[in-house]
Amino acid sequence: MHTFPDVFSLKGKTALITGGGTGIGAAIAKSMHAAGATVVLVGRREAELQAAVKELGSRAYAISHDITQFDKSQELVERVTKEVGPIDCLVNNAGINMKKSAVTTTEAEFQTILSTNVLAAHSLTKAFAPQMIERKSGSVLFIASMASLFGIPLVVAYSAAKSAQVGMVRTLASELSSQGIRVNAIAPGWIETAMSAKAFAGDPARLQKVLGRTPMAKLGKPEDIGWAAVYLASDAASFVTGVVLPVDGGASIGF
Repeated sequence: MHTFPDVFSLKGKTALITGGGTGIGAAIAKSMHAAGATVVLVGRREAELQAAVKELGSRAYAISHDITQFDKSQELVERVTKEVGPIDCLVNNAGINMKKSAVTTTEAEFQTILSTNVLAAHSLTKAFAPQMIERKSGSVLFIASMASLFGIPLVVAYSAAKSAQVGMVRTLASELSSQGIRVNAIAPGWIETAMSAKAFAGDPARLQKVLGRTPMAKLGKPEDIGWAAVYLASDAASFVTGVVLPVDGGASIGF
């Protein structure tokens, strides 16, 4: 029998977050760390990872790794297991976007978006799942998008990739849940990050459109996604699998 607030604690758990050095990934790492988890931040930019780890302090590790090098996914598992220990929660957060019309998006550009957002997430999940299966315990989180839920112009490759993630979540949950591994996704709405600030700075009309279709009439904070991730990774969500949780101020249901 779990008790409050321990049921929401991640004490004793280890989480690996891809793209964990900046933005939403860093916020997830910060929230999980605050909830007691040991966090492993994975990304390509060493300096940003190290800065994030320094800010977190103890129970935080940085590992530089390119997730699109699929043949090295197993090496990452072995390194993390040796240096930190087995992973309880894998957060497939790393992703890239590209703003371009569908008719001008090339096959190579489409493939690049799919490689990072879909194929890399599958590769890492496939690599880390066996140790979770062995322990009959684990959680995998995908960071989906509003583009998983409704049409957004000028992001055809990203929309396809994020929709594919939702399909992966459902299939993985169907395959792995009986073995003690829960698989879920968070679909962030429009969140205040350096990336979104840059996008809105040059397009004020877009910001007004976003706020106009968001019932709460504001942007979310990165920690809003972080705390949702803590919940889904915690024992409080022990009977939750295969879901896509919008954390969006109502944008996905707004008019």
